[in-house]
Amino acid sequence: MPEAPSPAPSANHRPTSGAPQVDRSHSILAALKSPRRLRTEALAGLVVALALIPEAIAFSIIAGVDPRVGLFASFTMAVSIAFLGGRPAMISAATGAIALVIAPVAREYGMDYLIATVILAGVLQVAMGLLGVAKLMRFIPRSVMVGFVNALAILIFTSQIPHLTDVPWAVYPLAIAGLVIIFLFPRLTKVIPAPLVAIIVLTVITVAAAIAVPTVGDEGELPDSLPSLFIPDVPWNLETLQIIFPFALTMALVGILESLLTAKLVDDITDTHSNKTRESWGQGAANVITGFFGGMGGCAMIGQTMINVKASGARTRLSTFLAGVFLLILVVALGDVVAIIPMAALVAVMIFVSWATFDWHSIAPSTLRRMPKSETTVMVSTVVVTVWTHNLAYGVIVGVIVAMVLFAHRVAHFTTVTRMDASDDDGQRVYQVEGELFFASSNDLVYQFDYTGDPEKIVIDVSKAHIWDASTVAALDAVKTKYESRGKTAIILGMNQDSAERHGRLSGALSENH
Repeated sequence: MPEAPSPAPSANHRPTSGAPQVDRSHSILAALKSPRRLRTEALAGLVVALALIPEAIAFSIIAGVDPRVGLFASFTMAVSIAFLGGRPAMISAATGAIALVIAPVAREYGMDYLIATVILAGVLQVAMGLLGVAKLMRFIPRSVMVGFVNALAILIFTSQIPHLTDVPWAVYPLAIAGLVIIFLFPRLTKVIPAPLVAIIVLTVITVAAAIAVPTVGDEGELPDSLPSLFIPDVPWNLETLQIIFPFALTMALVGILESLLTAKLVDDITDTHSNKTRESWGQGAANVITGFFGGMGGCAMIGQTMINVKASGARTRLSTFLAGVFLLILVVALGDVVAIIPMAALVAVMIFVSWATFDWHSIAPSTLRRMPKSETTVMVSTVVVTVWTHNLAYGVIVGVIVAMVLFAHRVAHFTTVTRMDASDDDGQRVYQVEGELFFASSNDLVYQFDYTGDPEKIVIDVSKAHIWDASTVAALDAVKTKYESRGKTAIILGMNQDSAERHGRLSGALSENH
């Protein structure tokens, strides 16, 4: 993946180590004190706001609601998370994944039930955050993260294809020109974000030359008023809860998963630490606020976050806040100006984001030769499921499951049972068990002993093994039972303290035969 642009003040790009530290350089006040940082954050927010408009309209259409519902959601989510979130510079707004989850509610039950679902999902996210669900992020392997990033880059690119098919021929040279500006302009200066320059230049060209190409205004009607308080008119009873709870729970899980993965990605890009627990309940609080202002809810947006962090160099909460504020100003006060922006300009920006997001190093032949096949399998499975379902959460879940299965299979082969040679006069047989004993590795344990040919006394030495679960205890009980049924005695020696405690607590209590 290409390196992120270096932030202007060095204080805003400070790696952390050891215990998490509160980095005040990410605050809005810190950005306001530095003119250079303020300019960077403000311009980044403007670029993100422009990129959010067509996305929010498109996601509104997916959810089956008025475009204003998605635009207002993007405004309230961005402004709220700027203060409540745990990852500075990350952008939260209306997203495609959330739109897909709540679309059936809007279609079958209407707007009021949809808003009630969004509010309940926010409450559930707050509860999950306070219960420490963010700590589960440590169980997501790096190969899943790489697959998540690559899949997202593919989805960002494929989402632009409809804007490049069945369109006037002029769209193609405009999009190419936009890409040239975005890639080459930073060689001249990085003071102004290249995506913003591309948008302005292409808009001026299309207007001055009267080139007829699709514009932002063609995507949907822009609002002409501010969002207002919205109280969903639904019966507050068990029947309503039964309708909205499954959708709210799914929305809560998808939103937290995508937000935490995006936060982790930004952590890696900026070499800074974020508060994942705060991000979890902050997303929930933002969704509650969004719901009460008639928005469709949302979560972190990786595409717009990459525009903010990688393309524009933003590092503080100010860029997130201004993205929301600029979005509202653009669609309400400057709707006529925004409407004439050619979609080709925004397509060029999103194609650049796709290219910058993809981890090209992960598919380099030299990397693939060195990488274990199991790691590559996990990455590919995450990408395939995500692209196939268009749902990042499904891809991550499948990737984690595949990683767990492959890990269990690999570790299971590290367990061995060796029959030790014994003298003729000691009347006993010694078996030495080595490795990690858990459900996968202990399944075949019962078949590793010679119950008929062994002498009357059998010693099972587990000093080089560790007992991890009840499956292993049950397997050892089964071995002893088989020897006892033949009038022989089997004893287990050498357990470490943890294994002995687990074995002592569970042995004899896992089968009706004991």
